[in-house]
Amino acid sequence: MTSILNILLLEDMSDIKITIIDREGEAHVVDAPTDMNMNLMEVVRSYELAAEGTIGICGGMAMCASCQCYILNFEHMLPEQSIEEEDMLDQAFFVEDNSRLSCQIPITEELDGLEVKLAPEAP
Repeated sequence: MTSILNILLLEDMSDIKITIIDREGEAHVVDAPTDMNMNLMEVVRSYELAAEGTIGICGGMAMCASCQCYILNFEHMLPEQSIEEEDMLDQAFFVEDNSRLSCQIPITEELDGLEVKLAPEAP
């Protein structure tokens, strides 16, 4: 018989820790599930780390840049930018060399310890 503790431990094994710095500069260390096919934007929204209606306006389709973030580590672990993501970042405000659209970053076990900062809201 599997104990409840074992079940909880197995569930926790699918979570990783991500540090997200919100638009006010406050760092939040959050648990992000790797077994739910989520992306980074959805994690930000689920923890309500950005004001309602200011992130993920297009629903994660890389058609706006409201979920832009700055990758502070693990850049080499992320998937390559798609043409759509590159095009959207070309039109965005506050773009830096480490800018990515968080909707295009799937949550995987390899990203345990990822640190990101949300870009300022576009004017």
